[in-house]
Amino acid sequence: MSLHEAVSSYFQGEKIECLVFVLPLGLLSVVFGCWLLVDSREAFARGVGLPFIVLGLALAVTGATVGFRTPAQVERLEAGLAAAPQETLALEKARMRKVNAAWPAYAATFAAFALCGLGLRFGVRSDVARGIGVALTFFAGVGFLIDGFAERRAKGYVASLEAPAAPPK
Repeated sequence: MSLHEAVSSYFQGEKIECLVFVLPLGLLSVVFGCWLLVDSREAFARGVGLPFIVLGLALAVTGATVGFRTPAQVERLEAGLAAAPQETLALEKARMRKVNAAWPAYAATFAAFALCGLGLRFGVRSDVARGIGVALTFFAGVGFLIDGFAERRAKGYVASLEAPAAPPK
């Protein structure tokens, strides 16, 4: 795969994941959370609803931010690769090393969400806490799913960035 194809594939995947999955899931989560708070007076529903609103907003903002910044990011990267390929490639490799170094922290965060969620769901008697636990467990799974795809895409992209350039024809 050429460097141009690798850039295009990586960022296209990022944009689609964010705008087709992350952003809509965030918005739906906010709507669901609001519906639970308005429609139900049950403690469990309130427990589920509040985290769905807060974490849904976080998903929506993240999905929109990453999804809508991607085209400009690709333009800057391709312009840099055309004007100063070695310098741009070095900067992109360094940026992606930081991205790949963050995956364990994200996984630990999602694991903490899952453990806290399971602890609340099964370890307490409060319906509000049990609802929060269910929501945290749900969002832990969502985080693992999103980052599972993103991490694999990033590692493949880095492999393409680090591949020796094809000799000119």
